[in-house]
Amino acid sequence: MPTPTNTPALDEALALRALEALEQDPRLSQRALSRELGVSLGKTNYCLRALIDKGLIKLQNFQQNPQKLKYAYLLTPEGIEEKTRMTLAFLRRKEAEYQALQAEIAELRERVGKNAEGQSQ
Repeated sequence: MPTPTNTPALDEALALRALEALEQDPRLSQRALSRELGVSLGKTNYCLRALIDKGLIKLQNFQQNPQKLKYAYLLTPEGIEEKTRMTLAFLRRKEAEYQALQAEIAELRERVGKNAEGQSQ
């Protein structure tokens, strides 16, 4: 899916973590989400704006609330679908990394074993 030129590029791992956090608690403030993600408030705001621009979340204002600044970030159906796609891509990437790491460990064990045999003789 091409990114429109006016929509900022977004770190997929950060976007996925944000979508997961907002799915769990749509009423998270930007400050709380920032703490949850471990990134600056500015980066959190940038991420939220990008997710809104892409139509993955929508901002809902609670009109009944005496504190008019209370919002909820709700995942759209497209957001739920994209979160699922991103999770699957993340899982595939991590599985490939895991397999590469297992192969590297096996190779290192083989080298260490050969070196140990050579030293004991």
